[in-house]
Amino acid sequence: MRAYTAGDTDVPLLDETIGRNFERIVGQFPFHDALIEAAAVPGADARRWSYTKLNDDVDRLARALLALGVAKGDRIGIWSPNCAEWTILQYATAKIGAILVNVNPAYRSHELAFVVKQSGMRMLVTAPADRNSDYVGLARQALGECPELRELVFLPDFESEGLDGGVPQREQELTYAELLKRADAVGHSGLKARMAELDPHDSVNLQYTSGTTGFPKGATLTHHNILNNGFSIGELLRYTEHDRVVIPVPFYHCFGMVIGNLNALSHGAATIIPGRSFTPAAALEAVQDFGGTSLYGVPTMFIAELALPDFASYDLSTLRTGVMAGSLCPIEVMKRVISEMNMRDVAICYGMTETSPVSTMTRDGDTLEHRTQTVGRTMPRLESQVVDPATGDVLERGEIGELCTRGYAVMKGYWGQPDKTAEAIDAEGWMHTGDLARMDDEGYVVIEGRIKDMVIRGGENIYPREIEEFLYTHPAVQDVQVIGVPDAVYGEELMACIILKPGAGPLDAAAVADYCRGKLAHYKIPKYVDVRESFPMTVSGKVRKVEMREEAVARLGL
Repeated sequence: MRAYTAGDTDVPLLDETIGRNFERIVGQFPFHDALIEAAAVPGADARRWSYTKLNDDVDRLARALLALGVAKGDRIGIWSPNCAEWTILQYATAKIGAILVNVNPAYRSHELAFVVKQSGMRMLVTAPADRNSDYVGLARQALGECPELRELVFLPDFESEGLDGGVPQREQELTYAELLKRADAVGHSGLKARMAELDPHDSVNLQYTSGTTGFPKGATLTHHNILNNGFSIGELLRYTEHDRVVIPVPFYHCFGMVIGNLNALSHGAATIIPGRSFTPAAALEAVQDFGGTSLYGVPTMFIAELALPDFASYDLSTLRTGVMAGSLCPIEVMKRVISEMNMRDVAICYGMTETSPVSTMTRDGDTLEHRTQTVGRTMPRLESQVVDPATGDVLERGEIGELCTRGYAVMKGYWGQPDKTAEAIDAEGWMHTGDLARMDDEGYVVIEGRIKDMVIRGGENIYPREIEEFLYTHPAVQDVQVIGVPDAVYGEELMACIILKPGAGPLDAAAVADYCRGKLAHYKIPKYVDVRESFPMTVSGKVRKVEMREEAVARLGL
C-alpha cells in the first residue's frame, strides 16, 4: 500500500477573513471571556476582556493604524513576549489587511535588522526592555539603519504599574497609548470599508523560520491558511465556548497565535496568558486560578511542570485536553500527563510554520501508543505522503522517507524568495518538510527525525528518537537528546545528552552502555554521554541539536 493519505472532508473550510470570523463569534458570545492575562505583579488583578471588550479594543487599534496611513499589505512587526496587546494587534492588523510580521523575541540587532529589511517592515511594535533584551534600544538602532521602517511603537510596561515601556525621543516614536489616541481621527465606517476590501486569500502573516543554515526565510501565510488550520484543530479538540485555553507557548510562533489564539477564539473559548514567558509554576497556577480546560506546551514544558516539587498541590481537575507539539512526547511523560494532570484527551500536533502549522494530529480515542509513537493522522482536507528523498517516488507504507504535505494549509511562499519557495514546494503543490517519516497501515505517521539529524555510523542509518525513547526508561533520566558526532573510523558516533532527575546519582558512558547492552543493537549504543543541566532551546521550545553538536565537537576535539 502506498504511503499516502487524504484527510477527512467533513470539516468545512471557512471562506471568510480572520476579522469577519472574529466579529461573527463576538456576535454569538458577546459577554463570554475571550482573553485573560495573569497579573505580572504578585497580588495585582488579572486583566480580562470579554469578546465585546476585546473586539472594541481591536477596532480602536485598527482605526489608529488606519489614521497613521497603514495600507493593505503593509508589514507591521511585533517584537514582544506574550501579552494581551500581542493578541489585540494580531486581530487589528487582520481587520485592516496589514501583514503581521512575527519577530522572534530572542533576536538581537543583526537578526532584527535582517527581518525588518527583508520584509520591508514599515512599523515595529516593541516590548519594553526586560532582563533578557533591550527591545527599545535595539528597535531604535533598527530605525536608524532601515529606511523603510517609519514608526516605532512602545508597548506598556505592566510590571511598572502601567508606565509606558519607552519614552519617545523622535517623531517616528509613539507609545501604545499615543497610538490609540489616533483612532479618533477615523470612524467605524472607515474600518468597515477597509474590511470590505479584503479577501480570505490575502496574505496576513509573515513568520520567519528558524535559520539553521544562513538567514531565516519568511513564510507568508493567508487568512485562509491560518484561520482554517486553527479552526480545524479546535474541531478535533472538541472546543466550545465553555473551554478555557492556557497558552504558555510563544505567540510569535504558530503554536501560540494559530493553535492557540485563532483556534480558541474561532470557537468562542477563552484564551489565558500565564505570563510573558514560560515558567512551569505560572502555567499550572493559570490552570488552577482560571479553570483551564486545555493546556499547551512542548514536551519539555510538561516535563518541567511534572518535576515541580509542589506539583501535587495544584488543582488541575478542570483540565480535559491540551496540545503537545514541537517534538514527540516520551511515553512515561505522556502517562503522567494523562493520569496526574487529567489531560485524558491531550492531542499531539505535528507540522511546520510553512503548513500553518498543523498537518497531522492525533484524535480522541487514540491509544497511548498512538500519542507517543506517532504524530497522528492527516488533518481534514489535507494530504500526506512519504517519498524517497532522492527520487521523489512515493514509498510503500512502513518505509522511511521524506514527509510531504499538500492542501489549503501550505503557505503562499517565502517572502521575496521565489527560488527558495520552488525548492520547498514542488510543481504538484507538495510541501517538502525535511522530516524523515514512515506511515503505518492505519495511516498514522511516525516521525523518525530530521533528514539532517539522521546519524550514519559505519553505513548504518540510525534514528536518534529510537534511542531517546529507550533511554527515557532509565530510572535516572529526566530528559535526553541523542546526537551524532564525527568519528574517524565510523564516520559518526552517538552521544547521549542527558538531564538527570533530581537526586539521581552520576551517570557515565560505561553505565549507559551497560543499560543498553542486550537491549539495543551494538551500533545504537552511545559512545559518549554528556550529563548537563539544560538543553539549548529555540524560543518555541525546540531543542537546538545543531548547537549541541557544535559544542560536543569543540569540547571533545573531534
